[in-house]
Amino acid sequence: MDRAMAHTLEAFMAALLVVSGVVFALQATAVTPLTASTSNQHVENQQQATAADLLAASDAEGSLRTAVLYWNASGDRFAGASDEGYQNGGPPNAFGAALNETFGNLTTGGGRVAYDVFVDYRTPGGDTRRQTMVYMGSPSDNAVVATRTVAVFDGDERTTPGANGTVADGFYAPDAAPNATLYNVLEVHVVVWKM
Repeated sequence: MDRAMAHTLEAFMAALLVVSGVVFALQATAVTPLTASTSNQHVENQQQATAADLLAASDAEGSLRTAVLYWNASGDRFAGASDEGYQNGGPPNAFGAALNETFGNLTTGGGRVAYDVFVDYRTPGGDTRRQTMVYMGSPSDNAVVATRTVAVFDGDERTTPGANGTVADGFYAPDAAPNATLYNVLEVHVVVWKM
């Protein structure tokens, strides 16, 4: 009987030791879906570089300037957009086509990438305000941002079809420097994230 009790006690202690080891191992490591790889950071880096390159190329060819000047003064919004901006994809111009080709739009299936486009501008008092160009939703925690600056001058014309007039005749950004030919400096932010 003593021998049976000793074997039972030994088995119980061995089981306790194994369970304790497993619990300790689980507590000591953080297990996430991406534990075995750094692919998520790689995807974020790639999206950020793609957005920055898209802004640089659009700026170089002039389509970024055309897009920020695509303003409907009578509707007080970007031409053809809702109050929250374009929601199904980029604006109906070359910059919007580049956004849709690069990241897709709401009609694109598969592993689509969502994006928002915001334009920050300065007020004469020095405050910064924001106008939404494209809004596809709230970004996830792993969203990336690319930014490009566009200078707008007093004589720049709005690019909306049928628009007659310059930015001084009606524009979302006010003349931040009334005594200079520089009208305002706009910062275009493209926020990109995987849906």
